[in-house]
Amino acid sequence: MTKPKIYLIDVTNRDGVQTSRICLSKLQKTMLNIFLNEMGVFQSEFGFPLTRHETNYLNANLELVKNGALAPIRMGGWLRATKDDVKNALKLVPRLKHVNLSISTSDQMIIHKFKGKLDHQSVIKEMIEAVKEAKRLGVESIGVNAEDASRTNMDYLIEFAQAAKKAGAERIRYCDTLGCDTPFSIYERIKLLAEALNLPIEVHCHNDLGLVVANSIAGAKAANDSGCDAYINTCVNGMGERAGNADLVSVILAIKYGNDMKNYFFDDRINLKIAWKICKYASYAFGVPIPINQPGVGSNAFAHESGIHADGALKDRRNYELYDYEELGRGEPEIIDTGRKITAGEYSGIKGFRNVYDKLEIVFKDDAEATKVLELVRYANVHNQKPLVDEELKFVAKYPDIARKIFTMTP
Repeated sequence: MTKPKIYLIDVTNRDGVQTSRICLSKLQKTMLNIFLNEMGVFQSEFGFPLTRHETNYLNANLELVKNGALAPIRMGGWLRATKDDVKNALKLVPRLKHVNLSISTSDQMIIHKFKGKLDHQSVIKEMIEAVKEAKRLGVESIGVNAEDASRTNMDYLIEFAQAAKKAGAERIRYCDTLGCDTPFSIYERIKLLAEALNLPIEVHCHNDLGLVVANSIAGAKAANDSGCDAYINTCVNGMGERAGNADLVSVILAIKYGNDMKNYFFDDRINLKIAWKICKYASYAFGVPIPINQPGVGSNAFAHESGIHADGALKDRRNYELYDYEELGRGEPEIIDTGRKITAGEYSGIKGFRNVYDKLEIVFKDDAEATKVLELVRYANVHNQKPLVDEELKFVAKYPDIARKIFTMTP
């Protein structure tokens, strides 16, 4: 019998961007999808298929999937679990093959959010109709989200999940929407759910009590202990509503190096060496500094000052370091150019622009091609409202037609 595994579904481009007072451009979301793919993440929840300003970005990213630039990662969309939302989303984003359908399941939300529009049985009915519609329209994988699962009556949660399974759902997402679970409560609840369901469980946790990574690992452990695969929802740098979601790198480190986790099998595609690159990029894109004590990637994660600690680390790094900084893509010196620098911006001319790309070792076949990319880079700078990093410049040059679609919005 195959042992169950733990996979990652990153939700930075859906839940992360719902963080109050911050946002990402569509190019920045695309770059995160590319880096998540390099990192070996199973699926990126890349946006809202029913939100019109996302349409071109979503379709452009699915073109990257089609041409192999985003593979093998899956691109998943988030939708309300209603038949009409599914139908309309697939009209806007016809290549969408992976979705999560979400509806509230707790008494609190059914009574005080739906305000009589839905009751417990009509919540299940709406969800079943949405799942069946998605299957009818050719969606290949469906996760069903129980919003506020941590405050949902357990018998009803099992009833809801069994109905989702029967309708054709591939996974059930257990959402600790308010971050009120503890590692003890989420373990017991997900174990009951997984044993009753025999279906993969997604664990979606929030950090309102500072327990988000511990809860995510405990929930995944419960699913695995019950013989089911687990999917942990993460966000790069722990971004997310209110106090945030489970930090991508922290979750990986906890599974790889946490005590008593050696018998739990992680998705073997994960490449932790991309951690430094993706976390730095997300910090720049979001405009939110990485805390100095952030696990793995914070500036103090491998810093030692105390005499006893410094002495011990110099004798053998394992005295005071649980894992190696090289494993996270750290350790190489980063060069800052303090002399003349030519940059590519919204007002760049062709000479300076070609100088920038010459340094990136990108050669254009003629002036016409260079002019076409220059025009797109100008748009990209307006789109991002900040200077492009090298990886973004390379992307625009490599996929100019897809980049054009990403920058295009039709109100």
